[in-house]
Amino acid sequence: MIQSTNNYCLILAGGRGRRLWPCSREADPKQFIDFFGMGRTQLQQTYDRMSKCIDPANIFISTNIEYLDRVVKQLPEVARDHILAEPIMRNTAPSLAWANHRISHINPNANLIAVPSDQLVMNEEAFCRNVNEGLDFVSKHQCFVTMGVKPTRPEPGYGYIQMDDHKVGNIYTVRSFTEKPDREFAQLFMDSGEFLWNTGMFLSNVNNVRRVFSTFLPEVLRSLDKQKPNATPQEEEDYMMENFPTYPNVSVETGVLEKLKGVCVMKCDFGWADLGTWHGIYEALPKNDEDNVVINSDVLMENSHHNVIKLPSNIMGVVSGLDDFIVAQQGNVLLICKKEDSSALVRKYVNEVQLKKGDDFV
Repeated sequence: MIQSTNNYCLILAGGRGRRLWPCSREADPKQFIDFFGMGRTQLQQTYDRMSKCIDPANIFISTNIEYLDRVVKQLPEVARDHILAEPIMRNTAPSLAWANHRISHINPNANLIAVPSDQLVMNEEAFCRNVNEGLDFVSKHQCFVTMGVKPTRPEPGYGYIQMDDHKVGNIYTVRSFTEKPDREFAQLFMDSGEFLWNTGMFLSNVNNVRRVFSTFLPEVLRSLDKQKPNATPQEEEDYMMENFPTYPNVSVETGVLEKLKGVCVMKCDFGWADLGTWHGIYEALPKNDEDNVVINSDVLMENSHHNVIKLPSNIMGVVSGLDDFIVAQQGNVLLICKKEDSSALVRKYVNEVQLKKGDDFV
């Protein structure tokens, strides 16, 4: 279903993956792991999926400099000048700004979709159809489009987008963004029929991104163009190594879209889940007869329900009388904690362990 040669993709793969600690570690984050025993890492699976929608020659990867070798090894088909290795951890807005600059110098008529590297898409044919519909829309309109999906449960761990006026097809204007509401509000959002889950995938054309980001981000890239309007990718990278740290640590949603008028959302139908959290994994993956999710692990379970289990391949687990827990081990860390509100708990434990025991456990 690959269509326009003006369509480009940015895969965001620079995070530390702390929400899936201890199986995702700073030296080995989730996007570079074959987390589910599928034979391909999450980054590779995302690349495979996007290659069905976008010309592979038009796919770019954003990562951190410490993970550059991982990206090169796992995706040898991606040209080095299509891998943007950032010198410091920031968030998605600076990543998109740099990628947009690189792509716009290659093709000033480019349309761009940015996607995280840790998501599950159930219907790839429908996904590609939605991607190409969205890219076609932004090629004709100076706006951002986020991809939303209809909620299937009152999930407090996701962001929500409230639809407003109908534009065309499956595209609506956005009335509001809400990030991770409590469960009661999530239920109200779901019942109203006005809200979609925010997938964190967004589309625009490169000229619109440049125009909007010039308002909300420092003049790093504009200064580069003034100094070296015909900079090579290597000269651009050298400049960004020095100047990238001046960007704020801000996401596209918080730093740009929530402040912007005229943002749109596409109501998509491809089936989606965020695989970046333990709770998200539990909700997305198939369960056994006792409603447990066992991820590529050898485990004997009795009278245990609604758990997530992930153990190393050389470990035999025996779990009895346990309900609604995460049991995960990797290397020198074993995590056992309640599944409900696990995202906040995992962040808390990672910070405490790093403070008290050091980086070897993080």
